[in-house]
Amino acid sequence: MKRSILLFAVALCTAMTWADVTLPGWMTSNMVLQQRTKVHLQATAKKGATVKITPSWDKKTVKVQADKNSGAFEFDLDVPSAGGPFTLTFDDGKKLVLENVMSGEVWFCSGQSNMEMPVEGWGKVNNFEQEVANANHPMIRLFQVKKVVAHTPQTQVPLGHTKGWAVCSPEMVKEFSAAAYFFAREVSEKLGIAVGVVNSSWGGTPAESWPSLEALQGVMGFQSHAKRLFETGFDEKKIEQLYQDERAEWMQEVYGNDAGLEKGQIDKALWAAEGFNDAGWKTLSQPALWSKVNDLKDFDGIVWMRKEIEVPASLGKDLKLELGAIDDEDVTYWNGQRIGMTSGWSRDRSYTVPGKRVKAGKNVLTIRVNDTGGDGGFYKDAKDFNLTVGSTKISLAGDWKWKQSLSAADITSSPDMTEPVAPNSSWYPAGLYNSMVAPFLSMPIRGFLWYQGCSNVGRAVQYESLFQALILDWQARFNKNSEVAPYPKPQPEGPRRFYQYNSKAIPFFFVQIANYLQRKDLQPESGWAAIREAQRKALRLDGVGMAVNIDIGMANDIHPKNKQEVGRRLALLALNRTYGKEEFCAAPEFRQMNVIDGKAHLLFMPTQGSDMMAENSDIKGFSIAGPDHVWHVAKAHYNPNDSNLRFGWPVVVECPEVPHPVAVRYGWADNPECNLKTLSGLPVGPFRTDDWNDIK
Repeated sequence: MKRSILLFAVALCTAMTWADVTLPGWMTSNMVLQQRTKVHLQATAKKGATVKITPSWDKKTVKVQADKNSGAFEFDLDVPSAGGPFTLTFDDGKKLVLENVMSGEVWFCSGQSNMEMPVEGWGKVNNFEQEVANANHPMIRLFQVKKVVAHTPQTQVPLGHTKGWAVCSPEMVKEFSAAAYFFAREVSEKLGIAVGVVNSSWGGTPAESWPSLEALQGVMGFQSHAKRLFETGFDEKKIEQLYQDERAEWMQEVYGNDAGLEKGQIDKALWAAEGFNDAGWKTLSQPALWSKVNDLKDFDGIVWMRKEIEVPASLGKDLKLELGAIDDEDVTYWNGQRIGMTSGWSRDRSYTVPGKRVKAGKNVLTIRVNDTGGDGGFYKDAKDFNLTVGSTKISLAGDWKWKQSLSAADITSSPDMTEPVAPNSSWYPAGLYNSMVAPFLSMPIRGFLWYQGCSNVGRAVQYESLFQALILDWQARFNKNSEVAPYPKPQPEGPRRFYQYNSKAIPFFFVQIANYLQRKDLQPESGWAAIREAQRKALRLDGVGMAVNIDIGMANDIHPKNKQEVGRRLALLALNRTYGKEEFCAAPEFRQMNVIDGKAHLLFMPTQGSDMMAENSDIKGFSIAGPDHVWHVAKAHYNPNDSNLRFGWPVVVECPEVPHPVAVRYGWADNPECNLKTLSGLPVGPFRTDDWNDIK
C-alpha cells in the first residue's frame, strides 16, 4: 500500500512539473521550425503567471502575461534562417525547455497506404535492410501522427510512435513513411539544411476523409451529408442516427433492383423471411472466399446466404454470432429481423441476437453479402465461425443455401449520393481532417506531400472536384497565423535553364497513382486511368505539382516497393519549383492534336522544370479511336523532324484500322505499358485528347 501511494505521489509531482506551460502538441524537443518565419501561437501556463520565453538563437527573453482565469497566453516567434541546434525555453516559475530544435524546412505528408507504407514494418521497400541500417540522419526529423477519427476539429495532436518529433535513426525510420523519408533525405542532402516531415496518413482511406466539412459542402455527393451533420450539432447520438437514416436511404436507392429486398428496403428482406422457400437455391460450404467457389470466383455483387440452425430450448438467452471478416459488406438477419450490418472487408463481424428473437428449434440465419470488387466472402476459419451462448457453441460451418441477386454492374446510384459510412470509420467525411490535420494548422510549413487515390477508384468524376477542394482547403487553412518567407532561390551564372514561377500558394505536390493489376493493351473502361486523369486535372491549381508514377508500379501489389524513386520524384518537384534548383522535375505535357494524312500528330510542350523528350521509334501505351469511338492499339514514334509542328516535341500516332482518327489516349489502362520518357528518365503521364463522357 505504501509503495502504491509513493508511486502515485511521484507520478503526480511529475505531471505537475510539466503541467503549467502547455504548448501546441506539435512543439516538442527535436522539432524543425519552418525557417525565416514569424509565427503567432497560443499556449497555456499557470493562471496569471508571467511567462518568460527565450529562444537560444537570439537569446532575447520576451515576457507575456497568462490570463488570470484560463492561463492562456499568446506569443510570437521569429524563426531565423536554417540552423541549430537551438533551445526554446518557457518559464512561468517552472521551466519547460525544448532541446535540439532546428530551423529548416517542414513538410506535411498525408494520404493512404502508399504514403503510410513504412521503410520496413509491413511495407519493406526495396533494399529495406540497408536503408534502415543507413538511416542515421541528424538533420532529418520525423513526426508520426496516431490514427484517430473525430467529428469536430481537434487541437490535441495524436502522437504516434515517434512521440512527437524524433531525430531520424534506424529505429525510428523502420515504421515511418518511406515516401516521406526518402523525400526528406533527398531535399536535406541537396539543400544542406534540416528537413522535418510529418506523416499523417491512414491506409485505405478515401479523399473525403481529409478535407474539412466546410470544404465538403461544395463537393458533389457530400452537400446533403454536410448540411445534415451540421444540423446534428455534432451530438454523438444524433450522428449515429443520421448514419442509420442516410444508409437506409442510400440502400433503398442503390438496391432497388435487389430481388431479395422489398423496394430496396433493407429492413424488408423477402429472402430472409422464416417461411421463404429456398428449395431452388444452390448449396455451398462456408466459411470460404468466393475465389474458391467455381460459381462465384468471377462474381462481384450481392449474394444471399441462408442457413437453418437448431437451437435447444434450454438456450433462451441472448446469442452471439461470430462471423469474422466478410468481404466487403454484410447485412445479417435472424428469423427475418436485421441484427447488424457492417461495411469493410477487414472488419470482424460480431452481432448479438436478443433472446426474445430466439426460438427453441429451427431458426433461420440469413446473410446478405455485397462484394464490391476483387475477392468476396468469409475470411474466418471454420473453428471460429460460431454462434455462442454462455459457454455453449453451435458451429455455423457447413452447408449454406445461396443465390445471387444483383451483379456489381447493376448496382448504381445518382452521382450526388455517396455511400454513407459508420461515424467511427476512417472513411467518415472530414473525420481525419478533424483529428489528424486540424491540430497542425498552427504549425508553419513549407508545403504538402500527398499520395492517395486508390480508395476513390470508381468515383473519378467526383474525385476531380473532391481532390481540388481538398487542396484549396488545406492551402487556405495552413499558415494563417504565420508569415513564411519564400526560400531564397539561387541566382545561377548565365541564363536560367528553367522559367521560375513564384507562386504565393503553399506548394502541394502529389503522386499520381501507379500502374497496378493485370496488364491490358486496351482498357477504355479503366477506373484506375480515370482516377489518374482526375488527379492530373488538379495541375490547373496554383502551387500544385504531380510526380508521375506510371512506370514503377507492380501488377500484383498495390504498394510499389520502389519508394526511393517516389521520394526522389517528389523531391525533384520541391527542389525545382520551391527551392529554385536547376533540377529536372517533370516531362513535357500534351498540348494539341492535328490529324494529317490519317495520322494523329501530337504536340508536347515544356512545363516548369521539364526535360527534353527522348527519341523513341516504338512508343508503347497509345490507343486511338475514330468517329465510331472504338479504341484500337496504336503505333507511335517521336519524330523530331516533323515539319507539321513548328514547336515542342512531336509524337505521331497511327493505326491502319483507324483511317480517320478523332481521339488518342496514352497510358489508359489499370496497368499500361508506357515508355515515353525524357532524357533524364522521367515518364510522360497518362492523358487523353478527348472529352467523351465515358468516365465514371
